Amino acid sequence: MSYGRFAEVYDKLMNDMPYDDWTRFVLDRAKHHKVSGKKLLDVGCGTGEWTIKIAQEGFDVTGIDLSETMLAVASQKARQSGVALQLFQQDMAEADGLGMFDIITIFCDSINYVETEEDVRKTFAAMYQLLNPGGLLLFDVHSIYKIEHLFIDQTFTWDDGDIAYIWNSFPGESPHSVEHELSFFVIEDPSRNSYIRFDELHKQRTYTIDNYIAMTEEAGFDMQSISADFTDLPPKEDSERIFFTVRK
Repeated sequence: MSYGRFAEVYDKLMNDMPYDDWTRFVLDRAKHHKVSGKKLLDVGCGTGEWTIKIAQEGFDVTGIDLSETMLAVASQKARQSGVALQLFQQDMAEADGLGMFDIITIFCDSINYVETEEDVRKTFAAMYQLLNPGGLLLFDVHSIYKIEHLFIDQTFTWDDGDIAYIWNSFPGESPHSVEHELSFFVIEDPSRNSYIRFDELHKQRTYTIDNYIAMTEEAGFDMQSISADFTDLPPKEDSERIFFTVRK
């Protein structure tokens, strides 16, 4: 998933994301598990909005993303914020050569963009190799409920005058997967009310909680906790975002 021109409008469309909740989750887990080191790898860092926020909490942060365009935006934002980030274009399933970390995060359902189960397994194996002993991998995923009941066969629209989109979601080819077809309309000349259109296809796939437990344990991790929707409570049938804390 390269995101293409989506990087141009990403921050505007994502300005209501719960970035502070992800920050609290990291700080709480680091304290609870007594992780004293401050080296953090943010996987799927996108335009760096949350990556910058967690760096401002005192972490030494490296970010990786598959999209060169997203990383260019993240680099510019980091400079403007006076935050030092190391940013690299890498596939999470093949991440290496980045050094060692105390905490690795894969948030905002980034791992759901990994299209095959083999590559999800490779991702967990790669993260294990990048963590110091005792380090934490923190990640979240869409629940099966969200994929199958809140996304599939749904249409979403949005228009703020400068940017508009039509977002249609369809069943994917694999179990518990969805394909999002998005058409964006970005204003080009306000005086003439003219827009540029571009289209994106985003594919996401999730797995059962037991699958995620098995895949992380196969990579060598010890499962520490599973929770839902930014709470400390276990997932319910209608939970939308599942959080995993695993330790090396």
